[in-house]
Amino acid sequence: MTLGTLIETHGYWVLALGCLLEGETVLVLAGFAAHRGYLDPLAVFGIASLAGFAGDQFYFWLGRRHGPAVLARWPSVARQADRVHRLLERFHAAVIIGVRFAYGLRVAGPLLIGTTPLPAWRFALLNALGAMLWASLIAGLGWVFGSAAEIALGQIRHLEGWLLLGLLAAGLLFWWVRRQRAR
Repeated sequence: MTLGTLIETHGYWVLALGCLLEGETVLVLAGFAAHRGYLDPLAVFGIASLAGFAGDQFYFWLGRRHGPAVLARWPSVARQADRVHRLLERFHAAVIIGVRFAYGLRVAGPLLIGTTPLPAWRFALLNALGAMLWASLIAGLGWVFGSAAEIALGQIRHLEGWLLLGLLAAGLLFWWVRRQRAR
């Protein structure tokens, strides 16, 4: 089984699972794979948008239904509540759309927004817009990386496994550093 076959076979469900959670690394890799022709770019956009939307909706409803219990269990999230609530009062549309891009608030943001009286329909609408923007930009980074690598290295088919591994390692390192700082 080649790397291309592996990506074509499992790429979409891995993308969906990754985007339900935090997803940036998986989405950049999917953008790269779409550039290389292993995944359909429109399918990458659609799956990432839908999974990103669904994940944030889940966290919003978790905050709406169990907010105080969740905040009591995770004080690090509770410490961010005042900042998110203040920003939400002043710039609710920008906060809802942009929270998925904010360092340290990808999961906590929707949960904290769920603890506010913001109407659920408004969150869903702006969350959908944010998810589509996020999917376009992050997958686009993977596509651009693929284009740049191809220009810089010529025909990269013999290096694409190493490039994907490097992207994955960089993403995992970024995730690990963020987790360490959060603690």
